[in-house]
Amino acid sequence: MYLYHFGLTELPFTLTPNTSFYLALQPHNEALAVLLTALKTGEGFIKLVGEVGTGKTLLCRKLLNELPAHFVSAYIPNPYLKPDELRRAVAVELGVKQAQRMSVQLLTQRIQERLLELHQKGHSVVLILDEAQALPAESLEALRLFTNLETESRKLLQVVLFAQPELDQRLGEAHFRQLKQRITFSYRLRAMDAAEVEQYIRHRLTVAGYKGAELFPAALSRKIARVSQGIPRLVNVLCHKMLMLGYGQGSYQLTGKQLQAAVKDTESVDSSNHVYLMMASVSVLAALFLGYFIFGAGA
Repeated sequence: MYLYHFGLTELPFTLTPNTSFYLALQPHNEALAVLLTALKTGEGFIKLVGEVGTGKTLLCRKLLNELPAHFVSAYIPNPYLKPDELRRAVAVELGVKQAQRMSVQLLTQRIQERLLELHQKGHSVVLILDEAQALPAESLEALRLFTNLETESRKLLQVVLFAQPELDQRLGEAHFRQLKQRITFSYRLRAMDAAEVEQYIRHRLTVAGYKGAELFPAALSRKIARVSQGIPRLVNVLCHKMLMLGYGQGSYQLTGKQLQAAVKDTESVDSSNHVYLMMASVSVLAALFLGYFIFGAGA
C-alpha cells in the first residue's frame, strides 16, 4: 500500500493491539502500575474500565507480558460465556485435563485442586477477562464464587476485569452488590490529551521505521486530537486514511484537507461538532482511485 511511498517497514496505525507499539503515556502507565500493585498485594478483584477504543485490550496484553514470573495466568478474551462454559475455559487455561468431559461438580473440584497445587508450588494465579461488561449475570456470580477459593492467608485466584463503562452500571444493580464490594482496586482509563496524541503519532511512525521529515505537524496533530477526542483507535483510523490519501495523491506531506477527507469518510467521527473542518471535496476511496490511475497506471 503506502509503505514504500513513505519509507515504512510496517503499517503504523493498524487496529490490532500490538504491544511492540505500546507507548508509556501517563494514563497507561498509571493503569499498569495499579494492576501490578494490586496483583502483588493479593487482591481478589481488580477492575479497569475505559471507553471503546481507549486501549484496554492493548493494556491487557501488556499486563500478560509484564506479570512477574511466579504468576500463572488464565486469559479469557471471549466474555460471552455461560457459567459452565466459563468454568471449563478457566480449567483449560489452568491445564486441567479432560475439562470438557467432566460434570460441573467434578470440574469445580478439579479447579480447586489445581489452584491448591499451584499455590503449594509458590505460584499466584490470575484470571484476566477482556470485555467483561458482556458477561452474563450468572457468569458474573460464578466469578464471585471463584474468589471464595482461598487459604487462611491468601486468595487462590485473583480476577482482573477489563471492561467498558457499562460494567459499572451493571455493578450498581442491587443483586451485584456482593461482587462490587469485592473489587478493591479500580482504575478508569482516560483518553489522550493533545500533547499525548502528538507523541502517540510520532511514536508509532518511529516504531514502523519512518525516518523522513515530520508527516504530522503539531497543528495537524492537535486537530486530530480534537476530532478523535483523544481515543487511540480513532487516531489510528484517521492517520491510516490520511496516509492512504497521501499515497493516492502522490504527496509526501499531510495536510488539513486530508484530515477533512478522512473525517468525512469515518462514521464514528462527528465532524458537525468541529467548525474548523470544512466538507471534503473528495472521499478517501475516490482519492485512492485517482492516485492509482495517475501513478499506478504508468508503473
